[in-house]
Amino acid sequence: MRGWQFTTTHAPLQMVEKEDPKAQEGYVVIKTGAVGICHSDVGALESEEWMSIMNVPIIMGHENAGTIIEVGPGVVDFKVGDRVAICPTGPSGMAPGYAYDGGFGTRIHAPASDLVHVPDELSIKEAASATDAGMTSYHALFTAGQAKPGMKIALIGIGGLGQFALQAAKAEGIEDIYAVDTSDKAQALAREIGAKDVVSNITELAEVGLDLVVDFAGFDITTSEALKTVRPGGTVVLVGMGKLYTTIDVTDFITKNKKLLSSVGGDKEDIAAIYELMKDGRLTPKLHETTFENIPEAIKELEDGKVQGRLVAIYPDEA
Repeated sequence: MRGWQFTTTHAPLQMVEKEDPKAQEGYVVIKTGAVGICHSDVGALESEEWMSIMNVPIIMGHENAGTIIEVGPGVVDFKVGDRVAICPTGPSGMAPGYAYDGGFGTRIHAPASDLVHVPDELSIKEAASATDAGMTSYHALFTAGQAKPGMKIALIGIGGLGQFALQAAKAEGIEDIYAVDTSDKAQALAREIGAKDVVSNITELAEVGLDLVVDFAGFDITTSEALKTVRPGGTVVLVGMGKLYTTIDVTDFITKNKKLLSSVGGDKEDIAAIYELMKDGRLTPKLHETTFENIPEAIKELEDGKVQGRLVAIYPDEA
């Protein structure tokens, strides 16, 4: 197998060749079909703090879908030929690309407990895009944020995650959804997929009376301004890790009884729920495609803000 290996911060990914994995008990071997690329991959390459959660050296890639080519002893719910996705925050507690070699490689040795069947109606690239962006956005909005019809909701960052959340909210009957993004392209996308209003800064929505703000960007000021803007008693859910620290106006936060929650990942049920919305066309994410060979350059394009939608690397059939 081949893969793009991470060794340390501020160093380029290295193409390596390794022996193909063999399926151990409770595991399967997956031929990678597609892998999503997100801002946490940028963070891992640029910020030393990520080293503490990565089993280096490691082949990155935590948003994976592909086809099972080998099944280990004890695996009963999956078979060779099944198309599957890996829940990166699944029951095993081990995330591909962090704890073990992930989808920036052509083969993945994954715990069967973390797998989700991919519906026939979905392409493998759509399946990969939902394993983190879809799962994480759905979990943040509906599980952590308890979003319901009738609420006024703002989403900060209409990129890979934000577009999933906006479409999922619309699909679940929520009408008052406001989008926040500084990118003209992202703003255009938000309008296209049904945002009630689109602004460049969350503070522009101060008079709306927002019940819930989900911050998919997490760039310090986005979180602090979201807390200042949400109505008294309202909730901010922080998902993005664009910056690893933020500052809170404690007086406003406490005296107005506001809530700041974190949301990380999700579970297999969140992925399955997103797949159901995608199957019947209620959720159609905008995907930005690249190739396995181009993964390092694609990460740079993402860092530079040149990617609209969710970035997914597609593998050739012979990979």
